[in-house]
Amino acid sequence: MFIQVIRGKVADGPGLRRFLDRWTEELRPGAVGYLGSTSGIREDGTFITLVRFESEEAARRNSERPEQDSWWFETKDCFDGPVSFMDCPYVTTWRAGGGADDVGFVQILEGRTADARRLGELKTEAGDSGHGVRPGILGGTFAAADDGRYVEAVYFTDEAEARAKDLEVPDDLRSLLTEESRLMGRVDYFDLHEPILGSAR
Repeated sequence: MFIQVIRGKVADGPGLRRFLDRWTEELRPGAVGYLGSTSGIREDGTFITLVRFESEEAARRNSERPEQDSWWFETKDCFDGPVSFMDCPYVTTWRAGGGADDVGFVQILEGRTADARRLGELKTEAGDSGHGVRPGILGGTFAAADDGRYVEAVYFTDEAEARAKDLEVPDDLRSLLTEESRLMGRVDYFDLHEPILGSAR
């Protein structure tokens, strides 16, 4: 899997949503290798989306489509200032393949790490073994760029479950979480109260 992360300050939220709907209706059928996306707008007006593809080649082919270029030329006017793109060739998921259809709340974390692969391994191991600690988590996706920047999306049944306190953490899981926290470093959080979920189906 390959993930492209796009983020920017929104100037026209309703307009952006219309363009996203238009992409789903008109461009998605021709996006070969597209797997899905997770998008939303943070309370400060920052938009973020994680777009999943089967491979980096599939993502590149999609970007090179003339209709994709035309769509983006119009869509970018919905943003206030520059929009950043981050390509993530390293991706791992845990529980339910990274998410589920009945997601009610998504929390996205961004940061930079000295060892993305080890952090991804820890995320997967802790996520798969910690269901009893946080039963409200449906799944998660971790993706990293070549320069150590990373993004993680955690999918919850609802926001109340996300805010609930953890149950008692077993000793073996506690050591994983301690190492995970050390590798994560400083984290920027995106709480998506109204996540926009897309899939290839």
